[in-house]
Amino acid sequence: MDKTTGRTDDKSLFENMTVKEIVTNNFRTAAVFEKHGLDFCCRGNKLLITACEEKGINADKIIEELKTLTTQKIRNESYDEWTLDLLIDYIIQNHHSYVKEMMPIISVHTQKIASVHGTNHAEVIEREKKFAGVSQEFRQHLFKEEDILFPYIKQLVQVNSRHAKAEAPFFGTVKNPIKSMMAEHENAGDEFYEIRNLSSSYTPPEDACNTFIAAYQELKDFEEDLHKHVHLENNILFPKAIELEKRLLS
Repeated sequence: MDKTTGRTDDKSLFENMTVKEIVTNNFRTAAVFEKHGLDFCCRGNKLLITACEEKGINADKIIEELKTLTTQKIRNESYDEWTLDLLIDYIIQNHHSYVKEMMPIISVHTQKIASVHGTNHAEVIEREKKFAGVSQEFRQHLFKEEDILFPYIKQLVQVNSRHAKAEAPFFGTVKNPIKSMMAEHENAGDEFYEIRNLSSSYTPPEDACNTFIAAYQELKDFEEDLHKHVHLENNILFPKAIELEKRLLS
């Protein structure tokens, strides 16, 4: 596969790639996996064929959709080619800011729905509790990334540009906070899997009010953003940061 365009005419290439590799090479393919409920972030290290088999999805259909998408002449953001400091700024400005903006809005809506519709729809009470838990953990998660992990990675980039040798951080190695962040990513993904199930894949019931409908769309958008957000960190930023630190501390 051409990593610049993400184009391929060979079905076997997709078959022999992991889901995360496909998305890393061409970020637009995330839309295909999102559509079919295939995890490309926390559990994206499975071969495409294996991921499809586990979900009971026709792999040939997915491959055809991927081939159609990757042959379209639309600009593909090659995040894998960005410098780490640029990628960090992008994540903060686009994904962290989105999370900070939407969490309180969704919380208000899910709380209102639980209060008004909980009698007839018991699942909305459990969903509200789960989202509240995710929100609390995410606030701490973003703080740890923006105040500890990301500044250290940017420091590594600066040291590398000066051709200097880095000093070990107080947390020992970048692998330690990354391991913690990835565990929290996986937990958030698991919680949203439950939220999606409690929401019938974000399909509102027939008696849904406007707030009910709005909340379902907000939750759906939030989960989709979460998948892209986690992919950029787990599959691109973190592995490169580990490799850069290893080289600078050797």
